[in-house]
Amino acid sequence: MAEWRNACFNRQIEELSASTNSGNRKGASCFKRPEQMLRASSVQRKKIDQTGLILGPTFLGKLPVLKQYLFNLQSQEILGVLSEFGYGLFMFLIGVKMDLGMINRTGQKALCSGIACVLVPLVVGMLVQTKLTSSYFKLTTDEMFKLPFMTATHCLTPFPVVACLLEDLKILNSEIGRLGMSAALVSDMFSVFLLFLGTLAKMVQESSARRSMLGIGSSIGYIIVVVAILRPVMYWVIRQTPENRPVKKAYLNIIIIVVLSSGVLSHMYGQGFHFGPFILGLAVPAGPPLGSAIEANLGLFVSDVLLPIFVTISSMRTDFLSLKYFKTDAFTQVNGILILVALVAKFLASLAGPLYCNMAFSDALAIALILSCKGIVNLAAYTNFRDNQTINDPTFVLAITSVLVTATVVPMAVNFLYDPSRKYAGYQRRNMMHLKPNAELRILACIHRSTNMPAVINLLDAACPSIEHPIGVYVLHLIELVGRASPIFISHELQKKTVSNVSYSDNVILYFNQFVRENLGAVSLSLFTTISAPKYMHEDICTLALDKLVSLVVLPFHRTWSIDGSVESEDNNIRTLNCSVLDRAPCSVGILVDRGYLGRSTSIVAPQSSFYVAIVFLGGKDDREALAFAKRMAKDSTISLTVIRLVSTTNEAVDSDWDSVLDAEELKCFRYNDVDERYVMYMVEAVKDGPQTTFLLRSIADKYDLIIVGRRYEVQSSQTVGLSEWSEFPELGTIGDLLASPDFNCRASILVVQQQRMMRQ
Repeated sequence: MAEWRNACFNRQIEELSASTNSGNRKGASCFKRPEQMLRASSVQRKKIDQTGLILGPTFLGKLPVLKQYLFNLQSQEILGVLSEFGYGLFMFLIGVKMDLGMINRTGQKALCSGIACVLVPLVVGMLVQTKLTSSYFKLTTDEMFKLPFMTATHCLTPFPVVACLLEDLKILNSEIGRLGMSAALVSDMFSVFLLFLGTLAKMVQESSARRSMLGIGSSIGYIIVVVAILRPVMYWVIRQTPENRPVKKAYLNIIIIVVLSSGVLSHMYGQGFHFGPFILGLAVPAGPPLGSAIEANLGLFVSDVLLPIFVTISSMRTDFLSLKYFKTDAFTQVNGILILVALVAKFLASLAGPLYCNMAFSDALAIALILSCKGIVNLAAYTNFRDNQTINDPTFVLAITSVLVTATVVPMAVNFLYDPSRKYAGYQRRNMMHLKPNAELRILACIHRSTNMPAVINLLDAACPSIEHPIGVYVLHLIELVGRASPIFISHELQKKTVSNVSYSDNVILYFNQFVRENLGAVSLSLFTTISAPKYMHEDICTLALDKLVSLVVLPFHRTWSIDGSVESEDNNIRTLNCSVLDRAPCSVGILVDRGYLGRSTSIVAPQSSFYVAIVFLGGKDDREALAFAKRMAKDSTISLTVIRLVSTTNEAVDSDWDSVLDAEELKCFRYNDVDERYVMYMVEAVKDGPQTTFLLRSIADKYDLIIVGRRYEVQSSQTVGLSEWSEFPELGTIGDLLASPDFNCRASILVVQQQRMMRQ
C-alpha cells in the first residue's frame, strides 16, 4: 500500500523539511524578543515607575546634590530626548506587530466591547464634564478648552497596554486573551482616530490659520504616502528576500532611517514624535520575514535600554507634594472626578458587551478589568500633556496614580477571576480505554516541522483505520510567533490563506490529504494552523482537543535522531510544551519518540514484510491505555504485536490493590476476547529490579519497529527500582526514558502514553 510514499516523494518532503527547519531555526533565534519587549514594558511599568517616583521631587529629587549634579537642566534635556526617542521606536514596533487584518475577523463580542469601552466612557465623561463645569466648578476659558482632551485621554484603551498585560498574565492564547486583543485593537484604532482629530482641533485653536492648514495637510499627506507608497515598498522588500533567508541589512537600515525621519517630521508639524513611527509601523507586514527582522534588530535595544529610560523619566516628573493645592485647584478636582467616572464607565461598558453575548459573569468581569487597565501609553499621553502645559502638576499626579493603581490591582484581580486551565478539568472520560466499540477514534496530531509527518502518519496507519473502526484525525500545525503581537488560529476548512496571503502549511495539507485518499471512508481529516508563542501553544492544543472531543493527543518528542542513531537536534521549547500538555490535557496524551524506522520508512506495511510492535506492560492506568491503543493494531494482519508483561520475582501481593485487579482483567479480555491470537504474541517476563529490566529491554529492543509503553509517572514498582534516579526526561516515564536514552542502543520508535487525568467530582 501507500504507493505515493515512494522514494522520490520522500526526497521531496525531505527538501521541504530542510527548508522548514532552517526557517524554524531562524525564527527560534529571534523568537524571544517580541516577548521580551512586551514583558519588559509590562514589568517596567510597575518597577521602573517606582524608581522614577523615588528619584523624583517627592523623595530623592529634592536633595540639592542631586539637583545640581545628577538631574540638572542639561542632563534632563539629554534624558528627555533619549526617552522620547525610545517611546517613538516602541510605538513603531507596536505598529509592526499589530495585525490590522484582525479587525475583519473580529467577532460580535470583541467588536461590542472594543467600541463600547471607548465610546461609552467618552460620552459619559463629556456629559459629566459639562455638568460639572456649568453647575459646580468655575474654570477659565483656557482650562475649558483643555478639559475635553483630558477626558478623551482618560477613555483610552491602548492595544500595547492590553498586550503587555495578557503577556504578563500568561493568557495571551486563552479565550479571554484572544477576545481582549481583538477588542483592544478595535478600541485602539478608534482611539487613534479620535486623538488624531483632537490634535488637529488643538492645532487649529493654538496656531495661525496658515500653520494649522500646513499641519493638517502634512498629517493627511503623510498617511496617504505611507499607504500608497511605503506599504507597497515593504512588500517589494519581502519579494526581494529569498524564502528562509534574512532580510538584507541595507533594507533594514533604510527603514530605520525613514522611521526616525518620520518622527522628526511629525513632531515639526504638531503631531508628536511617536505619530509618524506608529503609522509607518502599521504599514509593515506583520510576521516574517520583514516584521520579524525589524523586531530582531530593534526589540532588545528598545525594550531593555530606551524604554526603561522613558518610563523612569516620565515618573520622575511626579511630585506628590503638589497635591497640597488640590482643594483650591478646580481644574485638578474636575479631572480627578473625570478619571473616576471614565474608569467606572469603561468598566461597566466593557462588562455589558460580553454579558449581552452570554459570556460567563466571571469571564466578562475579567475582560472588563483587562480593558480598563492603564499602562505605558497612558503614561506617555499624560507626560506629553504635562510637558506642553495642558495639565498642571497636581492633575498629572492624579493621572499617574490612576495608572499605577490599575496596573497593580487589575493583574491580581484577573488572576483571581480567571484560570484558563479549569475548562480542561476532566469530569467526562475521553480516552481510548473507555471508547465504545466501533466508535470513531479521534486523534489530534501535532506537527512542528515536516520531519514529524512521516512518523505521525505511519503511527496513524498502524492504528488500522477501517470503515468498521474509523479514525478522526485533527492535525494542528504549530508555528512560532515571530514579528507580530497577536496569535493566529487558522481552520483550513474555512480559510486557506492567512491575512498576508501566505500559506504556512501547504506541505502538511498535501501530505495528510494523500493519507486520507489512501483510506477513503476510514479516515476523516480536519487541518488547523496556530501561529503562537511556544510557551502558550498548549492552550491551542488543549482547547482544540476539548472542542473536538479528542481521545488522544499525539506530540512529537523534542529530540531528533540522525540516521546513525546519534542525537541530531534538541528543542527545549517543544519539551516545555509537551510537559504543559501532559499537565492540562482533557484527554489521553501520547509522546512519539521517532528514533528512525517509523519516520524514515516509505510505508510501514511493505507488501511482503511485517511491522513489529511491542507493548511493555507493568500495570497501571497508563499501561492499560497503551494496551487499548494496541488493540487496534492487532486487527491488522500485517502487524506483528507482542505484549511483554513484566512481573516481579519478589513476593509482592500482586492482587492486593484495585489497579492489579483491573490489569489482570484487561489482559484477560485482551488475550481471549479482543484480538486474534494468530497476530499477537503474549510474553511474561519475571524481573527482580531495574537493572534486570534494563538488561531484558536491551536484549529485545532491536527486534521491534515500535515500542508502546505507559508513562506511569511517579508510580513505584520493584521492576523499575533504581531507574528513576537516572531518568533524564520525566515526561516519558521511567521505561520510556530508558528506551529513549542515547546510551540505549535502540532503533525502535517509542510511543509513551498517559491516560486522561480525571478530576474528583
